[in-house]
Amino acid sequence: MDSTPFDTPSTLPYRLPPFAEITDEHYRPAFLAGMREHESEVAAIRDDPEPATFQNTIAALERAGRLLHRVALVFYNKSSSDSSEATNALEEELAPMLAAHEDAIRLDAKLFHRITAVWEIRDDAGLDDEAKYLVERYHTEFTLAGAGLGDDDKSRLRDLNARLSTLTTRFEKNLLADTNDLALTIDDVADLEGLSEGEVAAAREAARMRGLTEGFVLSLVLPTSQPLLKSLARPEVRERLMAASRIRGSRPGDTDNRALVLEIARLRAERARLLGFDSHAAAVLADQTAKTPDAVSSMLSRLSAPATRNAAAEQSVLEDAARADGVSFSAADWPYYEERQRAKQFSVDTAAMKPYFEADRVLRDGVFFAATRLYGIRFTERPDLVAYHPDARVFEVTEDDGSPVGLYILDLYTRDSKRGGAWMNPLVEQNALFDDPAVVVNNLNVPKPPAGSPTLLSYDEVNTLFHEFGHALHGLLARVTYPKFSGTNVFRDFVEFPSQVNEMWMLWPEVLDNYAVHYETGERMPQELVDALNASTGYAEGFATSEYLAAATLDQAWHRIGADDEVGDVAGFERDALAAAGLNLPAVPPRYSSTYFAHVFSGGYDAGYYSYIWSEVLDADTVEWFHENGGLTRENGDRFRSRLLGVGGSTDPLAAYRGFRGRDAAIEPLLKRRNLDS
Repeated sequence: MDSTPFDTPSTLPYRLPPFAEITDEHYRPAFLAGMREHESEVAAIRDDPEPATFQNTIAALERAGRLLHRVALVFYNKSSSDSSEATNALEEELAPMLAAHEDAIRLDAKLFHRITAVWEIRDDAGLDDEAKYLVERYHTEFTLAGAGLGDDDKSRLRDLNARLSTLTTRFEKNLLADTNDLALTIDDVADLEGLSEGEVAAAREAARMRGLTEGFVLSLVLPTSQPLLKSLARPEVRERLMAASRIRGSRPGDTDNRALVLEIARLRAERARLLGFDSHAAAVLADQTAKTPDAVSSMLSRLSAPATRNAAAEQSVLEDAARADGVSFSAADWPYYEERQRAKQFSVDTAAMKPYFEADRVLRDGVFFAATRLYGIRFTERPDLVAYHPDARVFEVTEDDGSPVGLYILDLYTRDSKRGGAWMNPLVEQNALFDDPAVVVNNLNVPKPPAGSPTLLSYDEVNTLFHEFGHALHGLLARVTYPKFSGTNVFRDFVEFPSQVNEMWMLWPEVLDNYAVHYETGERMPQELVDALNASTGYAEGFATSEYLAAATLDQAWHRIGADDEVGDVAGFERDALAAAGLNLPAVPPRYSSTYFAHVFSGGYDAGYYSYIWSEVLDADTVEWFHENGGLTRENGDRFRSRLLGVGGSTDPLAAYRGFRGRDAAIEPLLKRRNLDS
């Protein structure tokens, strides 16, 4: 193919990729051309006869690889949100090629010598703060990637990186296939007792989309605990759904991820030793705000004991309720009886809230409304702009005065071609170097109702939308010079902070009152229900914290093994790791078990799943600051925007936080939020 739509920057508004022109056949030639172009550009930088300077080395590296960058952003969003046999095959083919391409750059001794030369004179080169920080980041990243190793070690490192890229890609594809295959087929509508009419209709629609003329399909979401477990009244159906969730990736056959988990963990440990670290966790954390595995372990262990204590107290109450129904209580029953107990104790029925959470109203009058009040930005849907899938909607984002900010794309619905979970991707990354605006995507996995029926969100789905939109704001509102620092290109254990803060506006009275409107009657959510909801805040945190800590503990355990440690059984390793941490609770399984733990075995959160609660320390402290300073005001939003969202990754994140808060974050607000302070 002589040319592709990626060859030049898009001429569409905000440089939106020309999705109407892009086909699966364009990706491979664009990647190959992009790698060739990038190699040539880097070679010119490396071989420049002039002494190394910021402009001819560091800034030049930022300018290099634009074609490769354009196609990669589009392709990896496509492969995660709307994959096909062609994109799956190409992703597996590309994984070792791209790993080798990156290694060719990161392990180039001559290039590293030029970077080091600039790094050594950075304080005397007249650089502004962002440029100086860019030099430091390049030097650190090349050092940790192995640029200073000997030739033999570099050769082995290249082999490890190529193999790992193949394995992690295969893990993701296996998981998607097994998740689709294990979706629960229900023949008798009576087995759906407890579900709302809308949920039943969505299950029927899911069956229809799979080509079934009768019956119902309950699709699986990524975490262990499935949302419908809260409502399904029949214990045997709950048990079947939980069993399907927990077996993902661990059935003998083509989608078995157990051998992949063992090999990925072992190879990561070997790579870490090559790089001079005791473990993969140590190698990863050396370039995060946490710095060391001991710091992470200290935090997790501090929280584990009170969390499991609270979970045990919660379980005792739920077991009594199940016993009264003649049910032998198990993990599959926890969400169902938790909801019943919530309703009994606080008069809160989260299922009864769904009619008040119509998706478009939540988006426009909740998510967008809060952002407008805080940051002055406005949202206008652009049906004239084509996204990558018919379900994906495009919105133009502007400042109060009409000046451009970027584009926001929402891809709400689940489908078999989309991986589980919820996430944000950039399609164009804001930077001043190329005068690029921001184009960002939020992906969720909400069941799609039949045509003509409203999309009613669950309480958790509303929370997820606010959370993911926090990532989108980070991508939209950052204003940096260099692409490396755009938006969410920050330390992994800081990236969740802005998104977690944005969750607070979901229940903020002014925001909730604006969007929580019954989709049929137009009546606002009754105040007594709102009061009960606020009163129940913090309820069931023992379970929520314990299942999260169990997953974070597994992640750390897998990535703290040494290169010579022998691990032969995934289930046994999990059991021992959780027992050692006091988190081996049969009724509270980890939020993700290893064979479907996509975050850490294919999603880039390896040794980093602790990030959510690490960032939540900052989040809870920030929520307290907003309460202390008047809440949902433009003044507060401008401060948060300018000092945190706006800087992207262009400064040390903890220094940026101190500039916002006036001090380091305190942990006490987190402990109080999760009922861990007593």
